[in-house]
Amino acid sequence: MSKQHQFDVLIIGTGSAGLMSALQLSKNLSIALIAKDQLLEGSSFYAQGGISAVLDAHDNFDAHVADTLSAACGLADKKAVSFMVENAPAAIASLEESGVNFTRSNQDYHLTTEGGHTHRRVAHVADKTGQSIQVNLLDNVKQYENITLFEEYIAIDLLIQKNQCHGAYILNKHTHQVESFVAHKTILATGGASKIYRYTSNPDTSTGDGIAMAKRAGCNIVNMEFAQFHPTCLYHPHAKSFLISEAIRGEGGQLHLENGEKFMHKYDGRGELAPRDIVARAIDSEMKSGGFDCVYLDISFKGKDWIKKHFPTIYAKCKDFGIDISKQSIPVVPAAHYTCGGINTDLNGKTDLTNLYAIGEVAHTGVHGANRMASNSLLECIVFAKSCARDINHQISNSNYIEFEPWDASRVEPSKEKVVITHLWDEVRSIMWNFVGIVRSDRRLNYANHRLEQIETEVNEYYSLYLISSDLIELRNLVKTAQIIIQSALFRDESRGLHFNEDHPSQSKNTKNTII
Repeated sequence: MSKQHQFDVLIIGTGSAGLMSALQLSKNLSIALIAKDQLLEGSSFYAQGGISAVLDAHDNFDAHVADTLSAACGLADKKAVSFMVENAPAAIASLEESGVNFTRSNQDYHLTTEGGHTHRRVAHVADKTGQSIQVNLLDNVKQYENITLFEEYIAIDLLIQKNQCHGAYILNKHTHQVESFVAHKTILATGGASKIYRYTSNPDTSTGDGIAMAKRAGCNIVNMEFAQFHPTCLYHPHAKSFLISEAIRGEGGQLHLENGEKFMHKYDGRGELAPRDIVARAIDSEMKSGGFDCVYLDISFKGKDWIKKHFPTIYAKCKDFGIDISKQSIPVVPAAHYTCGGINTDLNGKTDLTNLYAIGEVAHTGVHGANRMASNSLLECIVFAKSCARDINHQISNSNYIEFEPWDASRVEPSKEKVVITHLWDEVRSIMWNFVGIVRSDRRLNYANHRLEQIETEVNEYYSLYLISSDLIELRNLVKTAQIIIQSALFRDESRGLHFNEDHPSQSKNTKNTII
């Protein structure tokens, strides 16, 4: 008989959004906090750059809102953007209360700038902001007896009854048994989906789990065609998913070809500080037209002492691979980085299903539109985690828990064909990179859509025959989310922000969200 747990609130995901929501919820509530891998493993931990907020006397909310709306290419919700921006200073204060020590200069915040910002407004902890946030939030979470941590548990599907969510079926990766987590409220904080692409800055956990589960449960998924490619991932055969922070370009870093030729001026007057979609397409264009494996990013002119002070993590990591960035340029390539679309929510994280919330990268709050402005991501996590928790605190009831049938594995058997999962996983990621990447076309999208339909049939057949495993769960979610991205891209017959289609190179006058 499989275990059944009962909690007031089930939070799936232990990134900055999941941890902050747990801390903001009432201490009178019982909370289950689910980590699909190790507790600190996830995109939040690897976020280097920082968190944007108006903290300087020469900056203002209107400018932060305007910059965000500009980067979003007409698709952001101004009300949601204003809500996030106006709550940004309080988000910084909450993090400081949790122990995050932001880098300062003469008692003031040391603020940097990144692509799309017209002011210095990115607060940071050297170049490991996400790590500092994660470690401190987790340390705080562990102090509360009402919060129970479940490490290496991966969610399978939501428990749905009459258009209401009552928790989830979750696989215990230690025992290989499926357990029922029944809850009055469920928060999806599962992160993004960039592991769908062959080259990504994301850790292995970013497989679109929350998006796929929500879609299967009946939620609307919005604007998934807008997959952000970070322009600069370290290009090295052994440097798996290592990001070279945008803050390096914010501090004057220059992109060039192997022969030293600079090229960003040909694509945008803002040069290296153009929004990420423009920089990524420029690099992609130079690599394809010149047949290059990578381009180069130079910050060596700042000097060794300055570099080691401002970018200690990047300096050390590159040095490990034999690259001294105080003397050499950094070889870089674009890589899938951030999912701008997601589960449709309101300002409190509420989804289309009663009792189900979504926060962080898995959610579509309306703040990113067609392109996320740098360092608004951690901000979104903290601001909407707090509003979500406030909403739950004000309206949770002490009603009885719904009874659900335990997971039935009596009609399936252990798989002897695990190579199928590995093969299909690789094929999905290759299809997405080659046909649904930085530059797209109708023909490539239709091919990808047709092949993903076939793969979905194969995966569903495999799912119905064999015992569940974490790899199979992720593959099933990977396929579902990839299909949503492709269908969203086919729906948008224009080029806007992160979505560039060679067959529709112009931007339409009509601003519309894509709802799948």
